[in-house]
Amino acid sequence: MRFPRKQTCRGKKMTVPMPKRAPLLLFVGILTLTAAVIGLLLYALLWKAGNLADSPNLRLGFYSFCLWDEGTGSLQCHQFPELEDLGVSRVGLALARLGVYGALVLTLFVPLPLLLAQCNSNEGEWQLAVGFLVVASTLLAGGLGLFLIYTWKWLSLSLLGSGFIALSTAQALLILLLMATAVFPQMAERASKLEHC
Repeated sequence: MRFPRKQTCRGKKMTVPMPKRAPLLLFVGILTLTAAVIGLLLYALLWKAGNLADSPNLRLGFYSFCLWDEGTGSLQCHQFPELEDLGVSRVGLALARLGVYGALVLTLFVPLPLLLAQCNSNEGEWQLAVGFLVVASTLLAGGLGLFLIYTWKWLSLSLLGSGFIALSTAQALLILLLMATAVFPQMAERASKLEHC
């Protein structure tokens, strides 16, 4: 185990808490988290077609609403005039779609300002990436919450599938990513001050 070494900086003793490459490692970790969030969102919204519950007798997603019909013994998919009779709001489902798919689009834009901010040492570009993450996290949470509110009477936790798990994990990683991007400029500034001692 290595202990922090003591350095003298202009006559004062200081403890160096991190190695020289810690900001670079944190930046690579932030990019890795961003790639993981993008991958999870792509999996849930494109590969699984937005279906949060996909079983032989129930398929509920942002674009499919299929319930088991006892009379025919098969899945019967419903469209909007029927969905409003079932209690699903057209506006609510449209906002849920906008939220989750908007989160995917905004998250796709995050890596570019992060890379530009790192290369150009520009805090404005970094703040743009943080803004994208704030809006993406809010949209994903709102869209997923709205969808669950409107469909909860047909769902239970045991019916939620891998699409829901992927979206929930993406939301948790977006929050972690947001915290990391908020802390990164402070850590990089501290590291540069220690290098100039």
